[in-house]
Amino acid sequence: MKTLILLALAGLGAQLVDGSLGMAYGVTSTTLLLAFGTNPAAASATVHLAEIGTTLASGVAHWRFGNVDWRVVVRIGVPGAVGAFAGATFLSSLSTDVAKPVMALILLGLGAYVLGRFTFLGLPSGNLGKPLRKRFLSPLGVVAGFLDATGGGGWGPVGTPAILASGRLEPRKVIGSIDTSEFLVAVAASLGFLLGLGSEGVDSTWAAALLIGGLVAAPIAAWLVRHVPPRILGSAVGGLIVLTNIRTLLRSDWVGAGDAAQWTVYGIVYVVWAAALAHSFREHRRNVAAASAAHPAPEGPAPADGAARAGTPVPVPAGETRADAGSRSPEDRSPDAATTV
Repeated sequence: MKTLILLALAGLGAQLVDGSLGMAYGVTSTTLLLAFGTNPAAASATVHLAEIGTTLASGVAHWRFGNVDWRVVVRIGVPGAVGAFAGATFLSSLSTDVAKPVMALILLGLGAYVLGRFTFLGLPSGNLGKPLRKRFLSPLGVVAGFLDATGGGGWGPVGTPAILASGRLEPRKVIGSIDTSEFLVAVAASLGFLLGLGSEGVDSTWAAALLIGGLVAAPIAAWLVRHVPPRILGSAVGGLIVLTNIRTLLRSDWVGAGDAAQWTVYGIVYVVWAAALAHSFREHRRNVAAASAAHPAPEGPAPADGAARAGTPVPVPAGETRADAGSRSPEDRSPDAATTV
């Protein structure tokens, strides 16, 4: 029971992060299952089984909050499903010991770019609104889906920073679309594991515990990503990508850093990440204040007549102030004797 409660809490936390930042459910949950001694294929199969439910709930929640671009979902989700099915089918005979650090290095670069771009320049707006093309999304989906199935996570860490870096889609829609399309990836990966492993090693009870925690967190995360300012959200996502992939590199055979070196690097990353978030928060508040000063809210009650509501100047008779004119009834406002202000 204690294990199931821990798994449910882990599922809740992982989905809260995944639904609000577009990544980390699979990585977090798979890491926990591996710590319990589950073999990699069974751990990935269990997590993807739980993700069928969590990604469906997350996708519905994001859709209701307007966070989903369905063209992106289809263009990246279908190729992602193909890659996930292939990765799940061949996981037992594949080694990702070499692929993981290479991909971590690529993702580290993308994460550093996203962190710096959003922290110092805010939301990339030069390409915002331009369509994301199939020739970009399709290969991205295949690679992300394959890594997600073989590594127990990777759909969000690969897809989210790549689309964010393009600057063509605002962060909340990147996250909502990635989370929604992951449903297709989870279904395809589960089918691949079913064919490759059968039901051996897959603990449906553990999957149910992860699912329950994820279902609770899904609507909360979808609401959160809707209300967090894009600049702050981008800095948060970038920092998470950097931290996750530095951790992978430090523990790989390429580096093999000791505990003291690892924690020193983690401490530096945490300090830089906190400073970036603080800077983004200050800049966001400054921009909001500047926008409010440039477009101050009108004082007093809103005019009752339709012309004034539409933005037409209120006619003010000579010798009266705007307040005097506003206090009179619409019938007393004669445009023949008015001077427009």
